[in-house]
Amino acid sequence: MQYVLCLPGLVLFYAAVSAMGAEGPAADDAIQAVIEDVEETCSKRPVFMVGPVKAQRLAELVRQAKPKRVVECGTAIGYSGLWIARELRKAGQGHLITIEIVPANAREAEANFRRAGLEKFVTVKVGDARKVVKEIEGPIDFLFLDCGYSNYHPCFVAAEGKLSPGATVVADNAGIGSGSMDDYFKLVRGKYQSRTEWFDLKLPWATRDAMEVTVIARPKR
Repeated sequence: MQYVLCLPGLVLFYAAVSAMGAEGPAADDAIQAVIEDVEETCSKRPVFMVGPVKAQRLAELVRQAKPKRVVECGTAIGYSGLWIARELRKAGQGHLITIEIVPANAREAEANFRRAGLEKFVTVKVGDARKVVKEIEGPIDFLFLDCGYSNYHPCFVAAEGKLSPGATVVADNAGIGSGSMDDYFKLVRGKYQSRTEWFDLKLPWATRDAMEVTVIARPKR
């Protein structure tokens, strides 16, 4: 958007502020444009992502949790992180620590967060999430697992003692990856309030999948 002020013999142009400093609808539109661009990139290359249907639910869960510290295991090029960070920005609080094992992906994700003006809400760490999670200080209010199905259990174990009471844990691909997640399911379903949410998708690699949503409360007796 531009504002134009016409004076005799003079035209002054005031350019709209960038997404980094923008507020309200202008910033929301800028972020959405980056999300859609990253979504298209992921679909074409392909780079595995949650897709818009599951991402909307993920964003809703973040809104409900009102987290101060979010940890994401598996950044890829930042698609789900953009959805999470947008909710933190709207809430005016919170920070996302997202972990990616492929350095090139991490750099691309950082660039996407900058393009969306969300970089102050996100820290990208490069490394094996199973190890990096051990180095992150608690409390963790929201944990998103999306880093290889067999890695969910060790990542959760590394984070479990740091999860705040009432923390939300979301594990993606609980449908298509269920065969490699038995140890994770047994742990969270045995100790906490956990449920499987199913979604119909339009992704190149899946038409139906699920997320396991777990609330960290007192262990079941």
